[in-house]
Amino acid sequence: MSGNIRKMRSALDSQGQVQYQLPLSDHLIEMNPLIGRQVTLTHTGHIYCSHCSKKTKKSYSQGHCFVCMKKLASCDMCIMKPETCHFEQGTCREPQWGEDNCFVPHYVYLSNTSGLKVGITRHTQLPTRWIDQGATQGLAILKVSSRQLSGLVEVELAKMIADKTNWRTMLKGNAQPLDLAAHAKALLPQIETRMHELSMQHGEYAIEQLDEEIVAIDYPVNAFPSKIASHNFDKDPVVSGTLMGIKGQYLIFDTGVINLRKFTSYEISLSADEG
Repeated sequence: MSGNIRKMRSALDSQGQVQYQLPLSDHLIEMNPLIGRQVTLTHTGHIYCSHCSKKTKKSYSQGHCFVCMKKLASCDMCIMKPETCHFEQGTCREPQWGEDNCFVPHYVYLSNTSGLKVGITRHTQLPTRWIDQGATQGLAILKVSSRQLSGLVEVELAKMIADKTNWRTMLKGNAQPLDLAAHAKALLPQIETRMHELSMQHGEYAIEQLDEEIVAIDYPVNAFPSKIASHNFDKDPVVSGTLMGIKGQYLIFDTGVINLRKFTSYEISLSADEG
């Protein structure tokens, strides 16, 4: 099977375990059944932009050619730092895209990845966002009216807790369970004044405090690595070994780990033994 890599699709089954599918161009490969088997991924040397499909020597912004990376709103810096949104200044690269994707409800959440962290995502992206980060628990704590507003709230919470995942720690095992609701109860009063200021600026109902259940997430992993060694298609086109598990967007082999999202748009072939 061969094609261009896209981010693995994921969903929680009735037991709370993540089921993964890997898109390779028009193919969709069920990944969970490959765990425990010898799997080989081979990069053909070709990369095709995920937006315009043109061949590119290098991938930018997770799968784009240089031209698309510079022109698409989805590749702008404000996607990584929503609090820097410049839509109101009239400088959005794609105003309609901005209205459709940024001026929609977003969640501010707490998750347990390599420990407690804060994050944000569109209202349609839970629990997918937690899964992509390798979180074993997630809790939406606020619903806000726009992406920029979610970023502004996140900035305040990030003064007290992490806003990034230590991916090496995340891949070495599952973090100890946390009472995310208790953490939210302790954190939110500390930013109450700032949230009030933001509500005055963005509207009385722009920030809604939520009372949700903690979502527990179980990953299909037979064994975690004791030491982290990373595979990289740019350095070695062949990644092979026994697939020990999947967590986040990482494949965990007995020979090392690889972040498939990093290599979006790379053309690869995939083969596996009969198991």
